[in-house]
Amino acid sequence: MENAIASEDTVGEDKGAHQALEIESNLTAGGHELPRDWLARIVLIWGGYAVSMFAGNAASYAGIWYVTETTGSPGILALMYVLAFLPMGLLSPFGGVVADKRNRKAIIIICDAVLAASGVAIAAWIALAGPSVAAVAVFCAAYGFTAGFRAPAFNATMPLLVPERHLVRINSLDTLLGSISMIAAPALGIMLYASFGLQASILLGGIGAFAAVVTMFLAKLPRIAAQEQMGAWQSLKVGASALADERGLLVLTVGVSLGMLAYGPIDSLLPLMVSSHFGGDGFAASLVAAVMGAGLLVGALALMAANPQKKLARIIVVAAFIVGAGAFVSGLIPPDGYWLFVACVGALAIACAWFNAPLMTLLQKGIPEDKLGRVMGLFTAMNGLAIPIGTALGGAIAEVTGTPMFFTIDGAFMLALGAGIALSKSVRQLD
Repeated sequence: MENAIASEDTVGEDKGAHQALEIESNLTAGGHELPRDWLARIVLIWGGYAVSMFAGNAASYAGIWYVTETTGSPGILALMYVLAFLPMGLLSPFGGVVADKRNRKAIIIICDAVLAASGVAIAAWIALAGPSVAAVAVFCAAYGFTAGFRAPAFNATMPLLVPERHLVRINSLDTLLGSISMIAAPALGIMLYASFGLQASILLGGIGAFAAVVTMFLAKLPRIAAQEQMGAWQSLKVGASALADERGLLVLTVGVSLGMLAYGPIDSLLPLMVSSHFGGDGFAASLVAAVMGAGLLVGALALMAANPQKKLARIIVVAAFIVGAGAFVSGLIPPDGYWLFVACVGALAIACAWFNAPLMTLLQKGIPEDKLGRVMGLFTAMNGLAIPIGTALGGAIAEVTGTPMFFTIDGAFMLALGAGIALSKSVRQLD
């Protein structure tokens, strides 16, 4: 009799667990009812975003190539870089506040519409007044401004549509598309510029943004309850407090931002490393850039295929060690070791794809829905500021130490960063 009762209890527990799992599988990561056509909506949204990303990056590369040809000034090139990234870093916290207070779909549509209108207006400006560095600068600034509001709203929208078990895969799409764009966009942008001029290239960027407007307009997004109105600074404090309440997430977010600080100068100094240390030409430099893009692609695909549900913090730590080791070894390679350098770049690029998606997934799981937009805004801001600041600091240090030695110093910093994150008890508790 006792065995029979125990057996019934076990069956009851199994049924309860199965029902709980079934209920969980019918919910999005944000706790909303999972739409039956959620995958079709994701394909529609990301399809438009992909078109916008490729067209926008191609237009940006065409503009950079125009600035390179006409000025040959590293300072002006750096200014274009700052105009594109600094507004995103400065505005993202406020973009996160807006994302939590307003309709996220409307925010994304407005941002893409502003970028599309900017592309068309700048193309008309070029048609009337001719190509100019000022036109490229305005396009870069428009990209940075709109990204500051779009990125937090977009990232906070994904948990409304995606089951928790697929969050890592969806968050990896950004790295996947970015890496493909890194491989294809430079060639497309330069080809458009050479064949049709700067005007057509910028216009293509505007058309791509309009495609994102259309797909987001057609997509159905769940509505979330309006949040209590408060001042922008108070809202930012709420977002910062929400992140601080999760100590492990705070440590990881700061750690990844410091990693971006170290990665920025590596990316910008690759051409100089190839030309000054290895004596390579333009083809050698473009090959390294292509390997960097291919490595990011492989890393993103590997993460999507594995779709890890646990040990996400550990993935970030492993990525920091691989990137650090790759950069450290790269700085020690003699001038005749170009192909070993290419291999190191490929290895660290693969690992670079393992930072943002796991952290974004942990944030989306661990931060309350009503505060997620603000936390995503802080995350986007920290990364957006880290890259240009890191690039400026890295360039100044490399002027003193030399580029190879800087790579070694930067790699040692990344290794120390990985060790620090790994030793954090609060981070280990996330796994």
